[in-house]
Amino acid sequence: MEPEIQPHPPKDSPAGAGAAIAGPHEPLALGHYPNDRIELPWMFFGSRGLRAGWSMLIVVVLYRFFSLALGTIAVTIDPALARLDFSPASEVITELVPLMALLAAVSLVARLNHLRVLDYNLSGPRPMLRFFCGLGAGFAALSVLVGALTWGGWLQFGPVALSGTRILGFAVLWGAAFLVVSCFEEGSFRCFLQFTLTRSINFWWALAIVAVLCLDLQLRSHGEIGIIAFLWLNPMPTIKGDGFWGVYVVAILGLVPCLSLHLNRTGDSGFWQAAWVTSTLFGFIHTTNKGENWIGIFAAALIGFVFCVSIRVTGSAWWAIGCHAAWDWAETYFYGTADSGLIAQSHYLTSIPAGSVLWSGGTDGPEGSILVLPVVLLLLAALIVLYGRRKPAELRPPLVTQAVR
Repeated sequence: MEPEIQPHPPKDSPAGAGAAIAGPHEPLALGHYPNDRIELPWMFFGSRGLRAGWSMLIVVVLYRFFSLALGTIAVTIDPALARLDFSPASEVITELVPLMALLAAVSLVARLNHLRVLDYNLSGPRPMLRFFCGLGAGFAALSVLVGALTWGGWLQFGPVALSGTRILGFAVLWGAAFLVVSCFEEGSFRCFLQFTLTRSINFWWALAIVAVLCLDLQLRSHGEIGIIAFLWLNPMPTIKGDGFWGVYVVAILGLVPCLSLHLNRTGDSGFWQAAWVTSTLFGFIHTTNKGENWIGIFAAALIGFVFCVSIRVTGSAWWAIGCHAAWDWAETYFYGTADSGLIAQSHYLTSIPAGSVLWSGGTDGPEGSILVLPVVLLLLAALIVLYGRRKPAELRPPLVTQAVR
């Protein structure tokens, strides 16, 4: 990642030679007194606080610790959670544990950078309006996809699976479950990672990260231990089938645009380099799901990029959180289709894929159909039309932290 230069404060600074440089409403980098004489090592701290690499490493370590502790407590209280069945109650608890672990880890790193958790792409204008607009967009987009599949005969509906008060009850439970899922996944990728990488990543670091992900998939597709599994200290399943090609496709598609931004020295290239990395990584984690095909994994990466664009044009990740939650809710509960290869319990409608897997999605569900790609592109176009005419949202930069002499 690009070096973060640390100019020394001027000797004639009104606050004294030991003052940290900060804006008029920003706290001093260290302590509360201008005579602090602690010097921050340049390899750990740059002009924007704790360096991005260390921030991510600390969050990963803390997340692992907190999720293990909270997960152990949850399973001790209710051993049934260890079964990981795809039901709304278990989904809420099993996703709430990583969300709480993520919040705890990011909160501690945010304090080191003199930031709030909301500063990680969550402090844009009209957050609730953005969230509810995202809800509508997600449900509408998934409905268009299901409608196209039904019209073509690639999705067939059976009888309604629920009745009476159970319809509303499970609708609320699944709504809560997917809201937690959305908050965790968007909080990880579009909030913490996107914000942190944007600070200092350049094309070469982005290329290196994407290359490591692709190499990991190549090793796992041959039954070997991947690089990420080694670093994460957690085994990842061997890839079966052609699912890894979805990651390769998004990695290749992002190469030329990101290189062009780098060569042209575009001012906001860091945001798009980060979007390339987080979108590729978002597709990468879907390779662990059973029943995924390459189209479904590529579609996950593509919609991850759409969510990055939503941050750029709306100023926050709230639209993405709402869209993500509504898409999953409509797919899993309302229409009763497979969700990334998983079939949920207690869904409203029942449906089964029919015909060619290329068009129906097969065991992957609607996300594995080739028709998902134009639907996601349509969602991207609608996002740009609705919000893109305005001036791109100014994302709040991190506070400046300088070495103190």
